Amino acid sequence: MARHLIEGGEASSSLSERRTSSIPPAGDEGWEVTRRPESTAPTAVKPAPDIRWQDLPNKDQLFILALCRLSEPLSNVCLLPYIFYLVRSVLPASDDDSPTDNSAARISEYSGILVASFPLAQCIISLPWGRLSDKHGRRLSIIGGLFISVVANIGFGLSKTFGMLLFWRILAGLANGNVSIMRTVTAEVVRERKYQTKAFLLLPLVFNSGMVLSLALGGCLAEPVVNLPGLFGPDGIFNSSGNPDGVGWALEYPYALPALLNAFLLGTSLLLAVLGLKETLPGKEERSDWGLRAGRAIRRFITHLWNRGAIPHKYTMMEESEEAVFLNDSQPGLEKAEPSIATAKPAKVPFRGIWTRKVISALISFGLLPLHNSAFMHIFPVYLSSPPADNTEATFFAFSGGLGLRSAIIGIWLSVFGIGGILLQLFIYPRLQKRIGTRGVFRIALFMFPVTYVAAPYLSLLAGDHGARWVFLGFIVCAQIMARTMAIPSTVILLTEAAPAKTVLGTVHGAGNMLASLARAVGPAVGGYVFALGVDEGVIGLVWWLYLVGVALCALAWSYLTDGRA
Repeated sequence: MARHLIEGGEASSSLSERRTSSIPPAGDEGWEVTRRPESTAPTAVKPAPDIRWQDLPNKDQLFILALCRLSEPLSNVCLLPYIFYLVRSVLPASDDDSPTDNSAARISEYSGILVASFPLAQCIISLPWGRLSDKHGRRLSIIGGLFISVVANIGFGLSKTFGMLLFWRILAGLANGNVSIMRTVTAEVVRERKYQTKAFLLLPLVFNSGMVLSLALGGCLAEPVVNLPGLFGPDGIFNSSGNPDGVGWALEYPYALPALLNAFLLGTSLLLAVLGLKETLPGKEERSDWGLRAGRAIRRFITHLWNRGAIPHKYTMMEESEEAVFLNDSQPGLEKAEPSIATAKPAKVPFRGIWTRKVISALISFGLLPLHNSAFMHIFPVYLSSPPADNTEATFFAFSGGLGLRSAIIGIWLSVFGIGGILLQLFIYPRLQKRIGTRGVFRIALFMFPVTYVAAPYLSLLAGDHGARWVFLGFIVCAQIMARTMAIPSTVILLTEAAPAKTVLGTVHGAGNMLASLARAVGPAVGGYVFALGVDEGVIGLVWWLYLVGVALCALAWSYLTDGRA
């Protein structure tokens, strides 16, 4: 017995040393403006090991948070592969009922309004979401947004007029104004800086995964009678009524299936969040409610079933309080160190003190990226869906027409290259970030954007089924996705590092999300208008060269102008 106690004391000694070294600061120690010179004592000199995904702390919370992050890509980009055909199906006829009513130019204008309404609603509600979460907690804000997203997706799928599509789209945008809170929760769940680069990659990684899934679902499940005839066609498995045209509800609501599946997936995320997502607001981490208590009861029940029949052992897990007492008893020298860290109060930063020069610079970079990226995400599917034109007399700048691709092909192409973006984010971005830094990776992406936008419209001159068109299309999609994959996590990291204290992270990210949402609203609206203007003038590249390239060059120039300030 004595031997066991001695061994336990030695084990607890090493365990307590590890726990002391990994205790996250309760206040803003280690943050930008409150960093204290704690490293007077000798520290380890060997280089820090590479951080792996399995090394991240609180993986269960990060997993639930990642599923919650799917709400925005599923709700926002699912309609992009089929938006051309969706808008054409509900587009009201004009008074003169001319044959050009449903031209690509008119569809582009209406689809721009529909796409812009989601981020515009996000912009209006983002900062209030952030302030609300800073005051009352993160959990309620995330769960409430998910619930509204589920309802909005169901309503969008069952809508048959442009007005109702717009209403549910706005509601979904209001629900997803809490994206910034999820970024804040990431910083609060993973407090040690050595893990944060990896952790901050998680949400953009999930966002890209959600975009891949959403684009594939949107492209393949829209018009299921046409795209999935074996399931919904006249001889389809689900055509139990024997309708000669196919499944009745799929004919009446041809674009409902992607939205309904989105609602199901988000409902699953909602259930897991209710049962397992913990509060992370500093000072309220121990707060619980009926959902968390039910989640703990379910986990205990599942554990009991899993361990049924296992050989019982005499070891029991100590409660946290018991473990702390035992460790302090075995190492009395640690009693003074732990309370001094645990009782540190978070620094309070006044609202006006949040907006430092560094924060403002990071916010502008954060907003410039979606100003052109969101416009591309709207324009490119519309451009690919537009019917081709005869460009036999085309000049270097004056040519028109799209590629005339169906929604399923567009969705598959975008999703396949999105998978490449995920692999890039997993394996290439961390190595690049470690070698040249966050700002260096960000600049590589900023150089790639204008080159891609300059080249994209020349796809119109390759209309047809020959292989050169597909190779060039692959180059355009791959380059844009690579640039986006490197730029998005870089802007998030730069904005987080610019915050004067972590107690205001919710507000800083709320402001960033508000600005980015405004940019995502302006981008598609302006881009759709310029695209329509280019179609009317016979210059399909007008929106690419005048708008997308211009904004991308501004973002690149801004990164150099603010280099000294950063």
